[in-house]
Amino acid sequence: MFVVAHISDLHFNGTRFNRSRIESTLSYINARAAGIDVLLVTGDIADEGAPSEYREAHGVLESPLPMLITAGNHDVREPFSAALIGTETSGPINHARRISGRDGLDVLFLMCDSSIPGRNDGYLDDATIGWLSDQLDAEDPATPVFIAFHHPPAKLHMPFMDSIRQTGEERLAALVGQHPNVVAFLCGHAHTPAVTVFADRPLCLAPGVSSTLSLPFEGREIVNRGQPPGIAFHLYDDGQLVTHFRSVMF
Repeated sequence: MFVVAHISDLHFNGTRFNRSRIESTLSYINARAAGIDVLLVTGDIADEGAPSEYREAHGVLESPLPMLITAGNHDVREPFSAALIGTETSGPINHARRISGRDGLDVLFLMCDSSIPGRNDGYLDDATIGWLSDQLDAEDPATPVFIAFHHPPAKLHMPFMDSIRQTGEERLAALVGQHPNVVAFLCGHAHTPAVTVFADRPLCLAPGVSSTLSLPFEGREIVNRGQPPGIAFHLYDDGQLVTHFRSVMF
């Protein structure tokens, strides 16, 4: 069995409140690292995209697990890439990584940059779609592949988040339709644990670490900071994917 610990929307901002939520979440994961194969963080590492926020993130984001990170709409590519990827760039931050699981299963993760500089909605530009196509074409069809990005490419029935979701998703769906070894899409952005279907594959959203966003019937306030941070654990075994969610006390 291959296990992914998946968190999202950390929003480092220099406050003790956010930092304690992040540290508690990481501590929960790291204490159980012997049973996990990889830690995935799907964007909004920083709150305002300031270099100081990425310096804080660099000092806190430590784990014995391989850590994979994507950019979100609150992130700014240059300081994000300089602090967390190791090479500063203003272009889309796309990268691939093969992870060998504890049980000997190799899994390919394709981290795609769905951010649009200066905007809150998401889009995989043509260069990113081309890169994704090349990666999938070059891969052994027997290798399980997870595609990760920040913005969900489907409606969640959350009016505010649906207004800033990923668009142009038909290009992604058409591409993935040619590659049955794509297991699932993993993302964040909506600050809510959720699972739906996109392009006939699971689309799994990690809970928000910094906060939870309310559903329309939960009240007038969009942000609910009283909810604890959360984690998604994705368990993949013999072609089956199961997702479990955990809340973390802080």
